[in-house]
Amino acid sequence: MMIKDFFVNIVNEAANAAVLDKKLGQAENINAKFVCETPKNPEFGDYAINVSSLARDAKIAPPMIANAIVQYIKPENFSINVVAGFINFKLEEGFLKKIIQEVLKEGESYGKINLGNGKKVNIEYVSANPTGPFHIGHGRWAALGSSLAEVMKFTGYDVYQEFYINDAGNQINKLAKSLELRVKELEGETVEWPEDAYRGDYLIDCAKRYIEQGKPTGYGEFAKVDMLRLQKELLEKFETHFDCFFSETSLYKNNEVEKCVEALDKAGKLYEKDGALWFRTTDYTDDQDRVLRKQDGSNTYLTADIAYHKNKFDRGFEYLINIWGADHHGYIPRMKASIDALGYDSNNLEVLLGQLVNIIQNGEAVRMGKRKKMVTLDELVDEVGVDATRFWMLMRSIDTTLDFDVDLAKQKNDQNPVFYVQYAHARCCSILRKAIEDRIDTETGEKLPPYIRENELNAVLKNPAISVLYGDDEKSNEAVRALILRLEDFKSTVEGASRLRAPYLLCKYASNLAYDFHHFYNFTRVLSDDVEFTKSRLMIVASVKNVLGEVFKLLKISAPEKM
Repeated sequence: MMIKDFFVNIVNEAANAAVLDKKLGQAENINAKFVCETPKNPEFGDYAINVSSLARDAKIAPPMIANAIVQYIKPENFSINVVAGFINFKLEEGFLKKIIQEVLKEGESYGKINLGNGKKVNIEYVSANPTGPFHIGHGRWAALGSSLAEVMKFTGYDVYQEFYINDAGNQINKLAKSLELRVKELEGETVEWPEDAYRGDYLIDCAKRYIEQGKPTGYGEFAKVDMLRLQKELLEKFETHFDCFFSETSLYKNNEVEKCVEALDKAGKLYEKDGALWFRTTDYTDDQDRVLRKQDGSNTYLTADIAYHKNKFDRGFEYLINIWGADHHGYIPRMKASIDALGYDSNNLEVLLGQLVNIIQNGEAVRMGKRKKMVTLDELVDEVGVDATRFWMLMRSIDTTLDFDVDLAKQKNDQNPVFYVQYAHARCCSILRKAIEDRIDTETGEKLPPYIRENELNAVLKNPAISVLYGDDEKSNEAVRALILRLEDFKSTVEGASRLRAPYLLCKYASNLAYDFHHFYNFTRVLSDDVEFTKSRLMIVASVKNVLGEVFKLLKISAPEKM
């Protein structure tokens, strides 16, 4: 249980007891929902609950309510004080020890909750056309989708990750024609390029492979397969692993698109106008009806998308999450309309809209179309690395534009956020290694035994029992306290990241935890000849290492042991 929930439960029980004893004025029951927060002034305590919401029913002042409630609370390893309508709690040493023991005993399960209760969720993201390399924006969706999937699994959801391959329609025809022209150029022909052709240099390599393999298939099929292969290789490199690559073409081959249109027609949601087939999306929340089949008999993109979402629900997914760019905002009402029209619940579709990425070099934003370097995600990853790219892509809320500072992301110092948090993990590992290594007396040169034997350290971490937490140095004690409270915050942070679909909260948490640990390290001597004191400090260090490691797993970045 999170400490915040612990204190909410205590206040609830005390308030109900006070009501029964007629100590809360005219209040006959507790209708308020208490929230435990961190006080703005740390001198008040570590946690606070505002009980002012009871004033309406009680007909007495909030301070009187708070003082009445605290009479029914028996402090155990925490102290209480009342300020206005707030009940403040401050953890004592025994409570802080329990937090460290919980972190070490639960290990990889620390912070796990059953928020999702096994609900089957389909997260669909990236879903780029197989017509070329991923652009920078695709990297943001790849990082977000894969990290969100890990967070939701960690909090009790049954998550399935899916990539929708847009491999039907005119863009594939243009890709086929573009590859054909590249092949002819390589074979010495002079060609004329249409304005809407794909002219990227990546098709030159594709054309070479097409010729080397003896022109095994049609241009379109070869280009599509080749581009998808390159995309999959980059996704694996970028720690983004899908359970399924779903082909749009399969919807047509299995007649699902036509069956979907028939179902909408049977539901009375279609009509013909000007030679086209229209969907009555205005029956729902859309601002105008939408065309499903054009005058020339071809389907719009919407038609296959409707069939695709129907397919996902038919496969047994209870909840769908789509990650789209902000330019798809107007597409949401028509998609929700189709879900309702087909007899499903559109509330079970959630669309996350995100802003794009600005690349910053030499302190200035660089226009995407005019850059000579890092035009693609692949080139950016090669330039700054997978970890830095993922962390930078994740560290801002998706509803804000992300400024990706390439120069800063490459730096090996505390100014680079990902270096800063990874160095904290590496420092933890270094301390734990040093604790079990033989030492040399710098004055005599004599070889000394380690501060603690490896088997003894393993035993301490397996069965943690802290005998002493605080020392004589006040700044060190304050740093210890702040660090342990931050470790407890992991539980509420991961819950918030799951509920809000916001992995960026974990990046923020990692930065704060790293700061608290570096601060702790600056004011606290971890290794000393005081065995019990050393053991307690090593338990704290190991706890930080474990929690940072869990955060890195959720963000899908590495946890280096040396830097």
